[in-house]
Amino acid sequence: MHNFSPSGEALSRATDLCAKASLPSCGYVLKARGVLATEQNQLESAETLFQQSLSFARTGKDGLLECYALLNLGYTSLSQGRFDEAIDRSTAGYQLARNLGARRLELITHANIAWAHYKLGDTEIALALFSESEQLAIQLGDVWTQQNELTNIGYVDMDKSNFKEAEQSFQQALARAKAIKAREDVYNALRVLARLSLQTGDLTAADQYAQQALDIARQDNNHLDELYPTLVEGQIAARRGENGKAEATFLQVERDPACPVFLKWEAEHSLARLYETENHAGPADREYRSALATFEAARDTVKHEDSQLSFLTNASRIYDDYVHFLVAQKKPDEALRWADYSRAQTLAQGLGLLNKVSVKKAAFAGPAPSNPRQISRRAGGAIFFYWLGETQSYLWAITPREVNLLPLPPRAQIETAVARYRKSLGGPQSVLGASAQSADPDAVWLYRTLVAPAKQFVGRDAKVFIIPDGALNNLNFETLVVDEPSPHFWIEDADVVNASSLRVLEASLGRQNARNKTRAGNILLIGNSVAPGPDYPELPRAADQMKSVAKHFVAGEQRIFSREQATPQAYLATAPDQFSYIHFVAHGTASRLSPLDSAIVLSRSPSQPDSFKLYARDVVGHPLRADLVTISACYSAGERAYSGEGLVGLAWAFLRAGAHNVIAGLWEVTDVSTDQLMETFYGEMEKGQPVDVALRDAKLSLLHGNSFRNPYYWAPFQLYTGS
Repeated sequence: MHNFSPSGEALSRATDLCAKASLPSCGYVLKARGVLATEQNQLESAETLFQQSLSFARTGKDGLLECYALLNLGYTSLSQGRFDEAIDRSTAGYQLARNLGARRLELITHANIAWAHYKLGDTEIALALFSESEQLAIQLGDVWTQQNELTNIGYVDMDKSNFKEAEQSFQQALARAKAIKAREDVYNALRVLARLSLQTGDLTAADQYAQQALDIARQDNNHLDELYPTLVEGQIAARRGENGKAEATFLQVERDPACPVFLKWEAEHSLARLYETENHAGPADREYRSALATFEAARDTVKHEDSQLSFLTNASRIYDDYVHFLVAQKKPDEALRWADYSRAQTLAQGLGLLNKVSVKKAAFAGPAPSNPRQISRRAGGAIFFYWLGETQSYLWAITPREVNLLPLPPRAQIETAVARYRKSLGGPQSVLGASAQSADPDAVWLYRTLVAPAKQFVGRDAKVFIIPDGALNNLNFETLVVDEPSPHFWIEDADVVNASSLRVLEASLGRQNARNKTRAGNILLIGNSVAPGPDYPELPRAADQMKSVAKHFVAGEQRIFSREQATPQAYLATAPDQFSYIHFVAHGTASRLSPLDSAIVLSRSPSQPDSFKLYARDVVGHPLRADLVTISACYSAGERAYSGEGLVGLAWAFLRAGAHNVIAGLWEVTDVSTDQLMETFYGEMEKGQPVDVALRDAKLSLLHGNSFRNPYYWAPFQLYTGS
C-alpha cells in the first residue's frame, strides 16, 4: 500500500533485534528491507540487501530464503534493465522453487522470466510463458497473479494492435488493484492505459490516465515513476501540435539522470519525430542517431546470444522511421547504410565483423561507410536489398554501375501475400498454370512487386543476391512467377543466392579468395542414423543419398559416420573445421520459440543415450572453415525470422560457426526428389561449377523433368552465403 514510513520503522526495530542475536528469521528481515528499498526505487541498496539474504540463506541452508533471494535479485535485474541477467537469476530461483515444492514462488519466478523475455523483445516466447503462468495461477487459485498474467498478455496484444483485448485486460487489472488498494499496481495499470489510449488516438483518455499515474508517483515521492507518464504527456502534446511543450518534456525526460535507458531512447526517438514534423532536418537527424546510439549501447550489455537475437525488435520502429526520414531527405545511400547496419548484427558480431558501439561516435558518425557498387562488382552479381516498412517499403537494386532506390508497398501488404503463397507451396499442386491468368496470383503479384521494378538492372541468367527483410526471409524468390512472355519461374531467368547483409557479403568475398588458394576437397558425411524413437523413423533412402554424395569424392577425402556411428558426439569430436564440405542426411527439427534449440536428429550414443540431437547452439560453439555445409533435412533453414537478423535456425548456426555457404530446407522435403537433386548438384560441382550454379542447375533439372516440376520438390533448398 506504499505506507513506507511505518514499514521502515518496523523493519528498523527488527534490524536492531537481529544485531543483538542471530536468529533464522533475520535473513527474512534482510529480504523485507530489500523489498522496501525496491518499492522506493533504491535499487542499489535493494541489490545489496538481497545478496546479504542470499548469503545468509546459503550459510544457514535455508532453501526457501535462498529461493526468495534469487527471485528478488531477478526482479532488481529486471528493474535495472539487465534482462538476460534477470533470466539467469530467476531461472535459478524457479528451479529451486520446483525442487522445494514452493508452488507460489515457482509461479512468481516463472512470471518474471516471461517479463524479461518480453523486455528483450521476444514476444513469442514471452506470450507462451505468460500463458503458462496464467494456467499455473489458475491451478493454485491465485486470482491476482492470474490477472497480472492476463495484463501481461495485454501488453503483447497492444504490440500486435489487438487494442480491444488489451484494454479489457488493463481495465480489469485497474479495477482489481483499486479494490485492494495496491498503489503500485494501480499506477502500472494507469500508465499502460495512457500508452494504449495514445496509440488508439484517444488523447483525452490518455491525458487523464497519465495525470492519475503522475499523481500517484508524486504522492509516493517516486521520481523514477514520474518519468513514464511524463513522456506520455509529451507525446500527447506532440499529437496536439503543442510543439514547445512536447520538446521541453522530451528533453526533460531524456536528460534526467534517473532515466532508464529504454525510456531514454524512446524520448530521443519522440524528439526526432517532433523535429522531423517541424522540418528541422539537422536536429531530427541528430536525435535519430542519438536514439540509435543509446539503443545500441544497451544492446551491447546483453550477454546471451539468444537474447541478442530478439533485442533489436525494441528498436525496429526507430530504424524504420530513420530510414524513411533519410529517404525523404533524398539521402538514399545514407538510408541504405543505416538499414544495412541494422541487419545480421548478432551474426556479424559473432564472426568478428562488427565491433562494439561507441555511443558518442554512433550518435554523430554512424556505422562505417561501405561501397555497395564495389561489393556488387566483387560478388559478380546484382544485389537486391529489401526494407519492409510500416508505411513504405523499399528495394535498393545494386549493380557495379549504380544503386537505384525503388518504392514498394507497406510491410503488411507484402507479408500477407507471402503468407498466402507459402501456403500454396506446401503441397505438390501446380502454382504455375498455363497462362498468367491461371498462375497463382500471389506468385505473380510478388514477382511484379518485388522483382519486376528492378529487372532492367539485371540481364538473363544474371546472379542476384537477395538480402531479405521480415517475411521475405521465408520466401524462395526462385519460385516467383514471371508472367511475360509466358509464365515461368524466376529461377529460369536468374541465379539466386541469399545473403544476410552487405557487411557479411563483403566479408565473405575477401575470405573466399583466401580459401580458394588452399581449397581442399575433403568431406564429412553424417547420416542414415538409427531411429532414436517413433517420432523420428528411419529415412528409407538415406543410405542411397550417402552413397550418391560420397562417390563424388575420392576415398581418402571422405570421413563418413553412418548408422550407430552417426551421433552428435561424432560430429563435435571430429574437428569439423578440417573439412571443406559437410553433408547431413537426417531428420531436422525447427524450434520456433527457441531457434538455437533447432536440431539435426542423429543416432543415440552408447555413452549418452539421451543425446541424439545436434543442436544449433552446439554447432555455433565449434568453428568451421567449410566452403559448404549441406543440411539435407526438413525445415533446416529455420522457422522464425528475427527483426534485422533474418531466419534463425540450423542454417544460421552453421553460418555463425564460419561456414562460407549453407544449403538448407525451408519446408518438408521428399526423399526421391531430394536424392535426385543432390546427385545432380554434386555432379555439377565435380565438374567445377560454383556452388550457386551447381544448385541452380540441379533445380532446373527437376523443373524441366517430368516428375518433380512443381517448386514443392525443387525449391525447399536455399543457398545462404556467409563468412
